[in-house]
Amino acid sequence: MRVTEHRLGRFASAVLLAVGATAASLAAATPAHAATICEQYGTVVAGNYVIQNNRWGTTATQCINTTANGFSITQQDGVGNTSGAPVSYPSIFLGCHYSNCSPSSPLPKQISTIGTAPSSLSVSYPASGTYDAAYDIWLNADTNVSGVQDTEIMIWFNRQGSVQPIGSQTGTANLAGRSWAVWTGNNGGNNVVSYLFTGSPITSLSFDVKDFINDTFSRGSVYGNANWYLTSVQAGFEPWIGGVGLAVNSFSSSVTTGNGTQVPGTPGTPSASNVTSSSLSLSWAASSGTVSGYQVERATGASSTSFTQVGNPSGTSFSDSGLAANTTYRYRVRATNSAGSSGYSGIVNVTTTGGGTQVPGTPGTPTASNVTSSSLSLSWAASSGTVSGYQVERATGASSTSFAQVGTPSGTSFSDSGLAANTTYRYRVRATNSAGSSGYSGIVNVTTTGGGGGGCATTSSVQSSWDGGYVLTVTVTNTGSATINSWHSTVTLPSGQAHTGSWPAAAVVSGQTVTEASLAWNGALAPGASTTWGVQVSRPVGSSTLPTVFSCTTP
Repeated sequence: MRVTEHRLGRFASAVLLAVGATAASLAAATPAHAATICEQYGTVVAGNYVIQNNRWGTTATQCINTTANGFSITQQDGVGNTSGAPVSYPSIFLGCHYSNCSPSSPLPKQISTIGTAPSSLSVSYPASGTYDAAYDIWLNADTNVSGVQDTEIMIWFNRQGSVQPIGSQTGTANLAGRSWAVWTGNNGGNNVVSYLFTGSPITSLSFDVKDFINDTFSRGSVYGNANWYLTSVQAGFEPWIGGVGLAVNSFSSSVTTGNGTQVPGTPGTPSASNVTSSSLSLSWAASSGTVSGYQVERATGASSTSFTQVGNPSGTSFSDSGLAANTTYRYRVRATNSAGSSGYSGIVNVTTTGGGTQVPGTPGTPTASNVTSSSLSLSWAASSGTVSGYQVERATGASSTSFAQVGTPSGTSFSDSGLAANTTYRYRVRATNSAGSSGYSGIVNVTTTGGGGGGCATTSSVQSSWDGGYVLTVTVTNTGSATINSWHSTVTLPSGQAHTGSWPAAAVVSGQTVTEASLAWNGALAPGASTTWGVQVSRPVGSSTLPTVFSCTTP
């Protein structure tokens, strides 16, 4: 049976991914070396690449396990119509796909400026199923990567079942040491040139992407020319039926300019030292690749985006002077060479001193202990810098923002008394010195006991994080003097973040509030005893915000 693959459908659906990037956070669940993605358009960053689930042709579940440079399909519930489109295109890519670009992407890049584009991969196949294994090369007449590109080149390493490329066979080619049947056609959105391997399935291959691009151009100007741009390369699979076990075991791809030099990698985020009222020093981790020098840019103001270049050091350090006292400056760095500039490093905010003492750093979020029906104790991690004392503020009610100061300890602990039983109080802390006050710590919610000696508190620590999400280990501790038999532990997510999973049981999610209830085996806690649960969260790419509001009750 001849099957025409409607590849436009994949990319029409992918628009939803780009548009929903903020809400879905391009759902990176955990770091790429350990992530399982089941979200329809979920992605993770894997070194210099991006791995995408890209389940565009069905609403049924598809899950992939990702590694540092590949992935495997572990669940595929969808079934595609073999007279039409596949159910998905899970893949790993270098470049930009619907405005989602891999880190320090060298693409888009004008093809006339590309010297070589070496790529290699290793793949595995299951014993059954209807699918193809395809390497996609995307070309566009300009650098716009927000939508469907003008030409798609597909390299088919394997196909199983009654599926075939778009269009019809119009020729043959000898590339990468192998013979290929060349198919040409159009899917209604872009031209497609497919190279179908005529031998047994390929499980590993190293080749130059540029060879396939040049051969495509030889087949007609409608497919592009050297003034066009290479926008992305992608390796993955298109399953129609089955697909569990399809795996990209390894993938690599890079692009060099005509003189053999590649754009440098992104340098590390700068760190500041020797901060005075008028000067400071910066240093950062070196970029990978050939580096001619670095460009240091500065903006004035804690949230300013008006950066200007203030230095061009050849090494990985820079001293800035002539600054104003008690002023926050923002710095970022990028590397340069003859091929161009790297991506920008992360941004560091640095506040100059007031000519003597600098405002303290923000203290840690308080933790509660010795909770009774009328009192409790708090402790927190000390602020950095010079600290004269701390200000402890309290609000009554699980969501109250009406804080009032209740203590000014000189150290990092405080005892509060005269409280009401069975009442939730919220606490926050800031440090002070002669230069002013620090930012507020995170907020902790603490519920007093009902007079019987039972109570609990919720704290958390970061198990892992990445650009687009994180995993928290949440600890529930019996802070009272009597054994508790059950608990409800709550984490409030910052605005713009979304719950993507929790364990050992499914949490109840209401708005930004995630509540985990105890189970039969972990509900009973002796005084001082603890247990843990986990929560997985997506957040906007570029954000580093973590929850600061927690609570615990013993129903």
